[in-house]
Amino acid sequence: MSKLDTLQKQLETVLGNRAAGLVRKLDEVTLTVSAADYLQVAKLLHDDPSLAFEQMIDLCGVDYSAYRDGEYEGQRFCVVTHLLSIKHNWRLRLKVFCPDDDFPMVSSITGIWTVANWFEREAFDLYGIIFDGHDDLRRLLTDYGFIGHPFRKDFPVTGHVEMRYDPEQKRVVYQPVTIEPRELTPRVIREENYGGLH
Repeated sequence: MSKLDTLQKQLETVLGNRAAGLVRKLDEVTLTVSAADYLQVAKLLHDDPSLAFEQMIDLCGVDYSAYRDGEYEGQRFCVVTHLLSIKHNWRLRLKVFCPDDDFPMVSSITGIWTVANWFEREAFDLYGIIFDGHDDLRRLLTDYGFIGHPFRKDFPVTGHVEMRYDPEQKRVVYQPVTIEPRELTPRVIREENYGGLH
């Protein structure tokens, strides 16, 4: 029995019907759970000695709105967490979809893996995903006055506002974006004139 077979069996035994989906592909295991079971499953993954995922490696948000060229019909926002068990030397990808596309929210796992703190703040900042129970959920990468969530597929490429220093007011001001779209024409290099050689 391979290591992935053992992991899959342990996940099925410990989680039972809490595992909404369990996929093995490219020598990786992806576990999908419902938002209602997310926190309880995370605790089991961490605390159960047969799984022992002591470390959270990464957590990020995903916006599926343009997935498969718009043919995807599932929930829009997902939180993807990568876990590592040093004891068993195996990894797991944990996925949970936010049940409400208009107000995406899942439980915070900072009480289980404290390292999730800034990762959840990043997902909140960039995707607008709320982590219920997070003690300090505020923007991490964008400015305090930033409007919107820039990694959402419907966020405009140029953004909504820009900031600049106004010498008359002697402070930073926000204003609507003034960038005019332009077409970039690639520079054509002809061999006979390249590098000043004739």
